[in-house]
Amino acid sequence: MKGIDPSQAFFLIRESPFGPFAIVWSAHTGEPRVCRVLLSKPTLAVREALRKWSLASAPSTCRDISELADRIEAFLHGSDVRFCLGVIRLDLCSEFQQQVLRAEYGIPRGYVSTYQRIARHVGRSSGARAVGQALATNPFPLIIPCHRAIRTDRTLGGYQGGTAMKTALLEMEGITFDDTGHLAVGHVFY
Repeated sequence: MKGIDPSQAFFLIRESPFGPFAIVWSAHTGEPRVCRVLLSKPTLAVREALRKWSLASAPSTCRDISELADRIEAFLHGSDVRFCLGVIRLDLCSEFQQQVLRAEYGIPRGYVSTYQRIARHVGRSSGARAVGQALATNPFPLIIPCHRAIRTDRTLGGYQGGTAMKTALLEMEGITFDDTGHLAVGHVFY
């Protein structure tokens, strides 16, 4: 993990309706901070991803991380949960990715935005692909709800947990789809 010493990082694995997820965390300025949230992917299970990151520690948690995991679980079961950016290590991201992630974080539940609209919002009107890449590598999915970004043609686009998970998350938030599989978008942000 860029900027993180694997020997100083810890992880917690929890189950969800979408398969296991993991929170990778470390102490930063004396407080536990999230370095990464890993989702089960159709092609890569969380435990395999953790091995890929070469974390030296066994599963470990603390009160703050356990509470965050509880909130993520509730979110994945459909609860309306808003996360605090203070628990994550945004400093591990480039300045541009931080801008994109903050913009994405600002999209409320029940709304979507497009990669193009987000690009304009962060001052890069021709940067839709760059926004898509910044969200594809979002280290904090769910905490920063990157499932709320779609393509301009109202199709889903990609998602770290797969398109089935993205669809389910949007449906839990009240977003509907038409007969062609396009989002029947009512609330578009930015």
